[in-house]
Amino acid sequence: MEAIPRSESLIEYPSDFPIKVMGPTHIEFATTIIDVVLGFDPTFHEGRMEARPSPKGNYTGLTVMVRATSREQLDALYMALSAHPMVKIVM
Repeated sequence: MEAIPRSESLIEYPSDFPIKVMGPTHIEFATTIIDVVLGFDPTFHEGRMEARPSPKGNYTGLTVMVRATSREQLDALYMALSAHPMVKIVM
């Protein structure tokens, strides 16, 4: 993948960037996602996460607000979250 020139990026770094993560409801889901995010944003904490259960409670949606420092960091975080077995969707 070729790097996008800084002048063409729609995101100015560093900045706060929301990522939505959805997976089946599980007691360890939020804790697991926090652990993954911390690997890419050491400043992240639980207060920067919002959880919403699906109407039937089968799924949980999390919005995590990460401190984005580069496109490469965000791409790597998206890939790590998408590859996690507890995660169904990352937006």
